[in-house]
Amino acid sequence: MSTLKNKVQLIGNVGNAPETKTLESGKKVANFSLATNEFYKNSEGEKVQNTQWHNIVAWGKIAEIVEKYVGKGKEVAIEGKLTSRSYETEAGEKRYVTEVVADEILLLGTKDNGNAE
Repeated sequence: MSTLKNKVQLIGNVGNAPETKTLESGKKVANFSLATNEFYKNSEGEKVQNTQWHNIVAWGKIAEIVEKYVGKGKEVAIEGKLTSRSYETEAGEKRYVTEVVADEILLLGTKDNGNAE
């Protein structure tokens, strides 16, 4: 068990156009949501789709790839690690965020969405 690591692999569709920022240091960061779908049959035998949404963060070269080639609806495979953080709103409420920090991205599918909206 000591060889297990924090590793996440997801294949899904990009839910919104990625937001890419260049920080003061010159490093880029990209944020987007990814939808994954699971299908099962309920007790009546009907096919049911369960969609989960994941927050994805990409840094550096991966953020540049996301900025250039990833658009809304694009199917991608992501590999990375699960992270959690918290912050306080202006109203003083504490919020918690869980994200996948992408180490690798693979562009899938035949759609040529690019950055088109």
